[in-house]
Amino acid sequence: MRKGIFMQKKRRTYSSGRSKKLTPQQKSVKYIKVGLIVLGLVAVSAGIIKLFSSNLFKSNEYKENTNEAVEASRPDMDVELLTVNPYSRSGKESERITGIVIHYTANPGSGAKANRDYFEGLKDSHITNASSHFVIGLDGEIIQCIPTWEVAYASNDRNNDTVSIECCHPDDSGVFDKATYKSMVELTAWLCLKFDLTEKEVIRHYDVSGKNCPKYFVEDEDAWDQFRKDVKKQLKKIK
Repeated sequence: MRKGIFMQKKRRTYSSGRSKKLTPQQKSVKYIKVGLIVLGLVAVSAGIIKLFSSNLFKSNEYKENTNEAVEASRPDMDVELLTVNPYSRSGKESERITGIVIHYTANPGSGAKANRDYFEGLKDSHITNASSHFVIGLDGEIIQCIPTWEVAYASNDRNNDTVSIECCHPDDSGVFDKATYKSMVELTAWLCLKFDLTEKEVIRHYDVSGKNCPKYFVEDEDAWDQFRKDVKKQLKKIK
C-alpha cells in the first residue's frame, strides 16, 4: 500500500516537472522575440566595431574643413609650392593637424619671397632640411610653400601634426611690423577654423623645442598672450 502511494507521488512529481507544450502561435511569438534579440545584438556589435574603427584607425588621418566660412575667410596668398625634394618638401602626408606653430625667420630684413626661394634652393645646396607651409613678409604678403596636407621641416617632432608659419621681421629685435602681424593673426585664425582648433592650439617653435623662436614672442610673454587673444577675436569674427 505504501509502495503504491510512493509510486503515485513519484509519478505526480515527474508529471509536474514536464514543460508545457507551446501552441503554434506561442512558438511564433517566441521565435520573433529571439530573432529581435539577435538582431539587436548584431546592431550593437556593428556600432561598437564602427566606433572603434573610426576612432582607432582613422583618428590620425589628415582632415580639413571645406565649408563656406573657410572659403570666405581665406586670406589673400600666393601659392608658390616648393619642388618635391628630400631637403625641403618630402611630399610625406601629414597626420591630423592638432596645432599651428609660429616661427620667425631669424634673417632680419628679408622678405617672404627670399625665404621661400631659400627653401627651394635647398634641393640643390643640400645644406640642411628646412621649410615652412607659409611665409609672411614685411608687407604682410603671404606665400604658401607646402600644402597643409604635407609635412614641412619646421617644428622638430611636431612636423607630422602641425602647420607652420614663418614670419619675417625688420631687425634683430624680432618685433613684427604691423602689416606682418595683421596677416599673422588672419592666417592663424583661418587655419584654426580650417582644422577645428582654438587659439590654445597655437604654439611657438619654442614650445616644441626650447629654441628662441619666434624671438619676440619668447622674450615678451605679454606680446604672445596678446597675439593669441587677437587670434581668438579674429576666429570669432570669421566663424
